[in-house]
Amino acid sequence: MPRAIRGVLIECEPAIKSILIHIDSTQLNNDAIIEDLDETHLMVKEQMVKTLQARLDEKLKETYRVEVPLDDSDEDKGM
Repeated sequence: MPRAIRGVLIECEPAIKSILIHIDSTQLNNDAIIEDLDETHLMVKEQMVKTLQARLDEKLKETYRVEVPLDDSDEDKGM
């Protein structure tokens, strides 16, 4: 007998979708994503959205690099 699973439709860039699929397969034992719909949409279990979002935030913090502001001394010299 079919069983209904409550889900949330996620729309995101293909790069983010790839990261979400990787997180689901490696950290969540394929327990978050119900269906991979197309290149920008996923159906995710409702109770797993916050967990998936937290893991995505952690992953993005690992790859994000803070840019150092340019030195304004060139402007002071009239260049």
